[in-house]
Amino acid sequence: MILATIKSPKTAPKFKLRLKKLSVILGVMGAVVTGNPVKAAENIFLTYGPFKLTLRVESLELFAEENRVNQNLAFYFRRTTEEQQAEFREALTKRADIDPVLLSRFFNTEIGEDILTRFGNYITIERDGNGKHGLRAAIVQAAFDPEEGLTLLNVIRKFPTNIQLRGEELLAFSQLVERVVTATITFTDVMAKLSSQEAQTETPVDFSQLPDLRQPGSFRTEKTVMNLNDTTRNRRFYTIIYKPQNLTSNNTPVIIFSHGLASRPEDFESLAQHLASYGFVIALPQHPGSDYQQVQAFIAGFSRQIFDPNEFINRPLDISYVIDELQRLNSSEFEGRLDLENVGVGGHSFGGYAALAVAGAEIDFDHLQKDCDNQFGGLNTSLLLQCRALNLPRQVYNFKDPRVKAVFASNPVNSSIFGPQGLGKIQIPVGFGSGNFDPATPAVYEQVRSFVWLTTPDKYLGLAEGQAHVDFSQLDAGITQVIDSVPQLTLPSPELLQSYRNAMGVAFFKVHLSQNPQYRPYLSASYAAYLSQNEPFRLFLISNASRPGLDQAIANFIARHGRLVRE
Repeated sequence: MILATIKSPKTAPKFKLRLKKLSVILGVMGAVVTGNPVKAAENIFLTYGPFKLTLRVESLELFAEENRVNQNLAFYFRRTTEEQQAEFREALTKRADIDPVLLSRFFNTEIGEDILTRFGNYITIERDGNGKHGLRAAIVQAAFDPEEGLTLLNVIRKFPTNIQLRGEELLAFSQLVERVVTATITFTDVMAKLSSQEAQTETPVDFSQLPDLRQPGSFRTEKTVMNLNDTTRNRRFYTIIYKPQNLTSNNTPVIIFSHGLASRPEDFESLAQHLASYGFVIALPQHPGSDYQQVQAFIAGFSRQIFDPNEFINRPLDISYVIDELQRLNSSEFEGRLDLENVGVGGHSFGGYAALAVAGAEIDFDHLQKDCDNQFGGLNTSLLLQCRALNLPRQVYNFKDPRVKAVFASNPVNSSIFGPQGLGKIQIPVGFGSGNFDPATPAVYEQVRSFVWLTTPDKYLGLAEGQAHVDFSQLDAGITQVIDSVPQLTLPSPELLQSYRNAMGVAFFKVHLSQNPQYRPYLSASYAAYLSQNEPFRLFLISNASRPGLDQAIANFIARHGRLVRE
């Protein structure tokens, strides 16, 4: 619903937004429980300072089952429309068909426990106890119910005690949600303005007369697969290689691309093939322990975690090991033509973390601990992943690989785990890609503020309107139907976003890896504007030249609206 509000902020009533948020939260989270609750909730208490209001559960049941509003519920409906009441009734009874065993398993993970704990701060048991255990019990009991199933009303019914909603905390949370939505809209406009200003200072270029980087390059490509075994870590994984069919250069540039959490190398083959058509050799390593196979093992019950926290260590080491292996095989497999002292690295999401790590970023445990201790940091959903790094031994981790000379991170997980000090250690060219519809690594948390922390002079921040972290064309039909059912939510076509990614990827690595000045005009705000012309979802690009303007925009937002975390 945040996405719908961003797209059309004036049309989504706040009441509707909040009710649907609560419905989604309670409808999709999983839980763990054994046995039946001793007693069921009879009342929902809303506390605010010395005041305490009571909503009887039977009032909700009467409304949901018979569409009758008794005197108790009428008090809460005083300022609502009939349409909003109908939507609330639907939210109470809408069933989520989710495997209850999988829900139970999910809430046994650290991520599941973290979600419950955070929401248990607002939905509590009587006498202000955290409601995580009650939520866990109610959600799973409802999911196991063969008749009514997992509905919001059934979760309320099965809550083992009376429910207490902490009014002050809920109000603060609601205000923070609105602030994040406002920030997303604001900084989309800021990016548009800064990108336009940069374009006006650039030398005019008629891109229609230049090669179109959205189209494949001149090289035919071929694919091979390497099966690797790092005996020092007892780690086996495969790596997909895309390369030009004929390696004509003695200094062929190499790019390693790291996939995201629960993803696969295969998900980025189209990008790899596109880059290879421009003369690059691309390696797509698998990251066992945080890939698609790991998640499937979790679903099947063979693993207790969605990913292994040691992946914060193993992922960057995987990248360096792939470079090592390419060096070893350079003479026999690549005619000695690979330039492995000037390597580029790309990554998506968790892979973006790995790319920044090998570029020189270092984990800042103090900064991460502070962000993870902030209960309102839950709005930055990437903390569910980043905070798992607190399980690592507290020591200095230096994954910097001197062979890596440029990195481009799409929707990277990075801001809390690295912080200003960690990111400030990067001294090579860095590109960030972001999307203003991204719920997994929200741009205002994970890319906008991180961009200003980078101290390298060669840095770029791209923002694609409507980009939502993943390629929705790769999702299963059920998720696609859910997305399509959201009113007033329109997303860009995957083909458009891929064209932006492909073109800017070629431009970035041609300039900063191949050192080819002919591609410099493409790595510009002007080219982003050219790619976006006549498109409903635009691409904006800024460089270090816009750093002062972005700094000022952040300061202005904080002065007017406050910070995006509750101190």
